[in-house]
Amino acid sequence: MAVKEAVPESESLTFQPDNCPTTPPDLRFLHYNDVYHVDASSAEPVGGIARFQTLVKHYRDGEVFEGQAKLLTFFSGDAFNPCLESSVTKGAHMVPILNAIGTDVACVGNHDLDFGVKQYRHLTSQCTFPWLLANVLDPALGDGVPLGNAKKTVMLTSSNGIKVGVVGLAEREWLDTINSLPPDIVYKSASETAKVLVPELKEQGADIIVAVTHQREPNDNKLAEKCGGGLIDIILGGHDHYYSHSVINGTHVLRSGTDFKQLSHIEAWRKADGKGWDFKITRRDVVSSIPQDDEALATVEKLTRKLREKLDKPIGYTAAPLDARFTTVRTKESNIGNFVCDLMRYYYSADCCIMASGTIRGDQIYPPGVLKLRDIVNCFPFEDPVVVLKVTGKQIWDALENGVSNYPALEGRFPQVSNIWFETDYSQPPQNRILSAQIGSEPLDEEREYVLATRGYMGRGKDGYTSLLIEEEGGTAKEVVSEENGVLISTILRQYFMSLKVLGKWKYWGKSMDRTFNSIQTNLQSTHKLYEASPTSPKAHFTFPSHPKFPTDALHKPRLPRNPSISKVLQQHARDESPGASDSEQDPDTDEEDYDDSQPIKFNARELEVLRRSMNKWWRLTGLKGQPKCADEIGEEELRVDWTKAIAPRVEGRMKEVGKA
Repeated sequence: MAVKEAVPESESLTFQPDNCPTTPPDLRFLHYNDVYHVDASSAEPVGGIARFQTLVKHYRDGEVFEGQAKLLTFFSGDAFNPCLESSVTKGAHMVPILNAIGTDVACVGNHDLDFGVKQYRHLTSQCTFPWLLANVLDPALGDGVPLGNAKKTVMLTSSNGIKVGVVGLAEREWLDTINSLPPDIVYKSASETAKVLVPELKEQGADIIVAVTHQREPNDNKLAEKCGGGLIDIILGGHDHYYSHSVINGTHVLRSGTDFKQLSHIEAWRKADGKGWDFKITRRDVVSSIPQDDEALATVEKLTRKLREKLDKPIGYTAAPLDARFTTVRTKESNIGNFVCDLMRYYYSADCCIMASGTIRGDQIYPPGVLKLRDIVNCFPFEDPVVVLKVTGKQIWDALENGVSNYPALEGRFPQVSNIWFETDYSQPPQNRILSAQIGSEPLDEEREYVLATRGYMGRGKDGYTSLLIEEEGGTAKEVVSEENGVLISTILRQYFMSLKVLGKWKYWGKSMDRTFNSIQTNLQSTHKLYEASPTSPKAHFTFPSHPKFPTDALHKPRLPRNPSISKVLQQHARDESPGASDSEQDPDTDEEDYDDSQPIKFNARELEVLRRSMNKWWRLTGLKGQPKCADEIGEEELRVDWTKAIAPRVEGRMKEVGKA
């Protein structure tokens, strides 16, 4: 089968040695890590398994590599969760994906255990490659047996006979992020474990040592400092969601991006003196110009067909870009963080809310316009519900200290808050960074008891939030609403957006739900603007394409059409993805109007001008033209919809930075 040629402009050189050899390499590796979404995104690099697989096949079977050593593929963990699909499949959909890539060995990531060790073992038993984790042990399985019966090491043999010794290692910190672990787990130092296992691999004939890891970059750097200089030749890391490379103590430390958006192709030559290896490392971004692999497309289609049918429904509308990028939510206040925390607080009538930013998984800017159910579940995929706790002011203070303790690292523990205002000095050491805090308009009282809305995950003390640990788990926080009775964030969001609809409303909404969400709407509007739905005409019968094109006759012969104004064009843009934007499964008898699509739309000169200006602003806000300014809202003169009210979440200065790290 012919290999689709990859487009070369997305390739960039990360590292090559002085006097790089011109002979074919002795070894070739491919590395990737932290993959969640199998579909491509809208922003470059778009990623997606179909284009990623094209690159994999290029590096494995491309003509330029003919006669060279066969590719060995390394994966550094986190595939089975969190993502939209895994909320339904519990990670099973990723098994054929990882196998089809041709993965040779993987390190266990923390999210690979999100559905429990038993599910992890079920999934990995279907993988055609081993999973490694040498330094996290489960005594219940036997003396020195790794968690989940993972292997400690494996020996790979290249097509030219060179033996590659591989050890899998993880950091202590990610144990705190896993919801359910067996009791009495034993963690051992990654570097000390390597010092024991690497000599054993060399005794077995390993010519080169590769560490596949799932730990933050500083911990990989520490591993290189302690085990470089001839013990470990290259560290292929995961857990961070960015691309980076460094050489520490003679050892290469590499992480290869995230989400099928990047990969690394590594060529290795044995040094002339036989001591060590030279590496040439090439980064490849998975951009939209790369053709999609047909087999991968078919696999994705098979896995996600039914899911898409359920989740491709418009559910709401935003008049402001929602900034869910990791670089935003994990380092500063964000408008989507403010909005969701406020919603959680008002939903349960709590005094305040703290949400770990790792809850927000979208890692993108959601542009003004339609929000689909897919967006909600994709951005908030976790299965633990909102809980309500009674905690003291001191516990809240300690929780805030924990949240900012690892800044500027992109840690999921960074807090997004509601009705909490605090000052932090990042020049101070961790646990001493909060200068002041207040709940509402009053200074935080360390002795007072407050009602706090948060995630069940945090009520179990995860991500370092031990001050919020509930009594049942050995802490002191008192449960008001337990996990058993709590509601998922995605469900709360869906209910809220349903309450905003004026067309296609939920048939079984009920008066009590209406009263509850009318109150929530009123409270949210005190911070986040809400655009009322624009009026509709029951006599209007027309339709517009979901992505309006400029007809040539309108450009050359501007005239006033009988069709509605440009505001109606943009209203229909919101509606078009699923005519009616209704919850049809609940309410097939929707009140929404039908539209006649038999006539094409035409625009006059003024409408074209407004449409272009509006679309240009959309492009700018989503980063297609310049740096997006996510505080900007789409004005009423530019965007209005008639099937729902539009939200406009804002940032209002809840976190004040006094000193920099």
